[in-house]
Amino acid sequence: MTPFSTSDYPGQMATVLFVQGCPWRCGYCHNPHLQERGTSNPLDWDNIMTFLQKRAGLIDAVVFSGGEPTIDPALEEAMQQVKALGYKIGLHCAGIYPRRLKEVLPLVDWIGLDIKATFNKYAHITQFAGSGDQALACLQAVLASGVDYELRTTLHPLLLPEEDLLELANSLANMNVNNYVWQLFRDQGCNDVVLNSTTLAGYPSEALVEQVSAMFTRFTLRKNA
Repeated sequence: MTPFSTSDYPGQMATVLFVQGCPWRCGYCHNPHLQERGTSNPLDWDNIMTFLQKRAGLIDAVVFSGGEPTIDPALEEAMQQVKALGYKIGLHCAGIYPRRLKEVLPLVDWIGLDIKATFNKYAHITQFAGSGDQALACLQAVLASGVDYELRTTLHPLLLPEEDLLELANSLANMNVNNYVWQLFRDQGCNDVVLNSTTLAGYPSEALVEQVSAMFTRFTLRKNA
C-alpha cells in the first residue's frame, strides 16, 4: 500500500493498493516482485479499511494496482467496501481478464489501461500466447462502459519500433480512443539487462510524436512515467 499518491489517479489524491499476481512476463515490468501470486497476504484488509476510514475526506480515491488486480476474486467486494466510504475508485489494468474486468467496471470511476503493442504482436511483449485477444476484449469493454479512462503504452525501441507505434496509434484512433499516453521505458525495478542498457536517445522521433498527437483529442508523451 502507498498511503498517498498524486500520480496514480489524475487530479486526485489517492491511496494505492497493490494486488499480487500477474500471469504475463513483460520484460519492462517495474514490479516483477508482484508477478507471483503467492498464498500469504502481507497486509491485513481490516487494517487497510481502518486506515481508509480515518482518511475519509482527506483522500479522494483508492486505486487498485498490481500486479494485475483483476486476478483477485475478492476485488469486486473490496471495491464495494471502499466505495461505501465515499472514495472514488481507480483501477490500473493490464487487460488480461475481460470477464472479470467487465464485472468490476460499474464500480470504477477511472481506469488506466495498458495497451502494450499492436494486438497481433502482444506475445512479443507478454510472453503469453493469445494475450492480444484478451487485451482487445478489455479495451472494447472499457470503451463501451463510458468509464473515464487513460490508455497508455510503454515505449522501448527494442520492443516497439516506430513503425509499430504508428500502426498501433492508427488502430486506436480508428476505435475512437480519445485519451492516449506514451510513457517512456524506465529502468526502475526492471530486471532485463538488455532493455536497461539500451539508449532511448532520439526515440520516439519528434516527427512521429507530432503525427500521432494529431490523431487524438488528448495525447501525452510521459517521459518520467
